[in-house]
Amino acid sequence: MIIRILLLCFLLGLYPMADTEAQTDKKTSPEKPVNTEYSQTPIITKGSVTIKGKSISYTATTGYMNITDDNGVVKATMFYVAYERTDGATEKRPITFAFNGGPGSSSVWLHMGALGPKRVVMTDKGDMTKPPGTMVDNEFSWLEFTDLVFIDPVGTGYSRPAKDEKKEQFHGLDEDVTSVGTFVRLYTTQHKRWLSPKFLAGESYGTTRAAYLADHLADRHGMYVNGIVLISMVLDFQTLRFSPSNDLPCALFLPTYAATAMYHGKLDAGMRADQEKTLQEIRDWSLNEYVVYLAKGHSASDAEHNAVTDRLSKYTGLSKEFIASANNRLDIFRFTKELLRDQRKTVGRLDSRFTGTDRDAAGENFEYDPSYNAVIYSPFTSTVNHYLRANLGFESDQPYEILTGKVQPWNWGSAERGFPYVGESLRKAMNKNKFLKVYIGNGWYDLATPFFASEYTINHLSLEPELRNNISMKYYRSGHMMYIEKESLIQFTKDIEQFYANVLSQ
Repeated sequence: MIIRILLLCFLLGLYPMADTEAQTDKKTSPEKPVNTEYSQTPIITKGSVTIKGKSISYTATTGYMNITDDNGVVKATMFYVAYERTDGATEKRPITFAFNGGPGSSSVWLHMGALGPKRVVMTDKGDMTKPPGTMVDNEFSWLEFTDLVFIDPVGTGYSRPAKDEKKEQFHGLDEDVTSVGTFVRLYTTQHKRWLSPKFLAGESYGTTRAAYLADHLADRHGMYVNGIVLISMVLDFQTLRFSPSNDLPCALFLPTYAATAMYHGKLDAGMRADQEKTLQEIRDWSLNEYVVYLAKGHSASDAEHNAVTDRLSKYTGLSKEFIASANNRLDIFRFTKELLRDQRKTVGRLDSRFTGTDRDAAGENFEYDPSYNAVIYSPFTSTVNHYLRANLGFESDQPYEILTGKVQPWNWGSAERGFPYVGESLRKAMNKNKFLKVYIGNGWYDLATPFFASEYTINHLSLEPELRNNISMKYYRSGHMMYIEKESLIQFTKDIEQFYANVLSQ
């Protein structure tokens, strides 16, 4: 049950470690800094990373930020790692505030998977290597074109409420944006970055936070951001949450079910021959026929029931008997268990390319997500714990919370018994700031935040035509964390670099 809760919350190259790593991360602070819990003395280190054949020097700042209320009372201490290039003036260099999702996830995935100067070693496909894992210099780091600040929201990483403060004041849709917004304002002020072009980069629930945060920063602090990077986006939870009263995900997950079935050889060769054409056919059928059928409920005719069953079987590779018994409505966890049941395997939720094995092959749902527990969890955990101490000089005996359920229950505010929605915050932020540009990255094999759900959400933002052009959407043949796969990481980095160039050139 705990794993299931964490899975629901995570709406989430091959070279030895460089021999020069110890030389490029030289500490300028004392060898044994006095670092009691929640010390406000940052640890400063120097490093360099080679990108496109050019060595880029940077300063890394690791430590805590006091989060205070309007009376100056410390309510929490938020942990962060920031990287600033040491060449040229910093005041007008772009700066990106990055975070992951959950709710309950630290920023480790973006930090050490794609953006930072070090990255976890994965296979070219994105599978884990032999434990305990290792890291290399990241030749794809965004430091080439932006400074970086990785934020761990309260309850994740080393971030904690202050003594005698209740955690509930940080664990909610509104509460989270308020505390992260305070962090962004304080960091911007203390590091003299008010004149720097500003970007927000979020993944999974981090995209929920980023969209809401852009509007919050504008309204509360008069801080307009230049760009937002949304990786594996969820702004409208109605597109993701299966329930008896909500059939929408049945249609929006279908193209990803099909992509998964094609990957595992469950669809016929003709459909696999041109995957993009097949996926577009399924999008069209889902919007023009399937959603109409779903809306009819029991009033649909027997002929309609049978026709939809046949089409769903064709598009998913599942048997007509199974689909009919599910009333032509395929829940994600049933799909991940059923697709390869004949092989006694399950497919992943975060990345459906990966497979696992359960004790009970006849069960309703998988025991664990093979794309999380058997792929990313271990190498990212061991590597970040080593990196923070050995390279960045930060020492703490507190557990670094990678992905925790301790932030639950999460306060969804007015949507507590409905479906949280922050698309309106993004629309308002874009209307107020006509220069704001948005990038959205999607994985074909992402069953946590499917690409068709992202498209549906964007198509319902009620933006004027001229603002719709401020949104760009890209696709990768990988999953929720598209950057763990080498080919996707390369293309992802190119797309992001071009996005920044476009934003900054206007």
